[in-house]
Amino acid sequence: MINQIPKHLPPAELEHINVGYMRLSDSAPLVIAQHLGLYQEFGLHVSLHREISWANIRDKTIAGVFDACQMLSPMPLITTLGATGLRVPMITGLVLSLNGDAITVSTSLWQKMQATQTTEHPNSHDALSTAKNLQTALANNPKNSITFATVHSFSNHTVLLRKWLLAGGINPDTDIRIIVLPPEQMIDSLAQGVIDGFCAGAPWNSIAVEYGIGIVATTGFEIWNNAPGKVLAVLESWHARHPATHMRLRLAVMKACQWLEDGHNRELAVDILAGKDYLDLPAHYLRPSLTGQFFHDRKLDPQSHDNFLVFSRYCCGFPWRSQAEILLNEFSTMLGKELDRDKLASLAQQCFRTDLYREAAAKLAIKSPNQDHKTEGAHASPWVLDDGVGQSIELGSDLMLRSDINH
Repeated sequence: MINQIPKHLPPAELEHINVGYMRLSDSAPLVIAQHLGLYQEFGLHVSLHREISWANIRDKTIAGVFDACQMLSPMPLITTLGATGLRVPMITGLVLSLNGDAITVSTSLWQKMQATQTTEHPNSHDALSTAKNLQTALANNPKNSITFATVHSFSNHTVLLRKWLLAGGINPDTDIRIIVLPPEQMIDSLAQGVIDGFCAGAPWNSIAVEYGIGIVATTGFEIWNNAPGKVLAVLESWHARHPATHMRLRLAVMKACQWLEDGHNRELAVDILAGKDYLDLPAHYLRPSLTGQFFHDRKLDPQSHDNFLVFSRYCCGFPWRSQAEILLNEFSTMLGKELDRDKLASLAQQCFRTDLYREAAAKLAIKSPNQDHKTEGAHASPWVLDDGVGQSIELGSDLMLRSDINH
């Protein structure tokens, strides 16, 4: 049930705002908030702008074209750090979604992987088995003869792809090539043989399966259970000028996230997102990711993935600083140096604004943790966090694949 509109909110400093989003299933909270009139309920007039790449979204947010945006969970951290050449402080006070990503390989590469399977690693789509099968399939190939694509060098997709490869004993820096492509270019690139596989968000994996050009080797959930997918991001300076507007925006989107957790509403969301004003895609491309009835191979029946996309449960929206630190640690190899522990903690604190989540959650009477860090990688199933003040919060499993090589 969606909570009532809180009373006595401070007036918005800015009523008309522009929000950027991508053609992805997990843009649902931003779209649903528009479709249900939730922005208007909070006194905002929001214009949604669909973009084709994460670099475009970042650049337009920095330039002030967008007031807020859907963003990859690591990007506020990386942009604040300046690792991509642009050093601009960005923050998030709300995680929009957990999971939603998958690794797809070409049908020809999948056939090679299947030919190498053993009794130890049987025919399946679990992450470790498929990674080991890929390693065996690559044994007779020259180094860098296989190319995978990810959506941004410093993305959660890159983290997932590298974790998967490393778990199979494949060095992502020397054994294969990894390139960057916008999500919408993955399908054509796979069909043309430019790439042999990709890691991207829904619905692009499902579209590759539908076209018969790819097989979903494994889902992101299999690699890192309930990893932060997308966040609602703004410039730190924009938040300083428009704190009430930002709060109203978060409240509207949080209510949309609550609405999306209802199974019946997920079916409605499929048709809403498919509309020309939003994703402009056939509904059957979006249904697998939003309903959790997910096809790995068009020749096989769908598998049920209840957590393929999480929008509200497991305290989804809370920007855990422990997860921010994991993301930064994962990129240390790509940066060529280990980040100083104090610097890492400082970045996590600056960019993942747990205080802003708690502020909005309190307005909607939603439970929120009173701690910024939690144990990561230790829970194989949902578990209950006791915050020490009589409040219990159910959180999701958080297991991660471990590397099989020293890199």
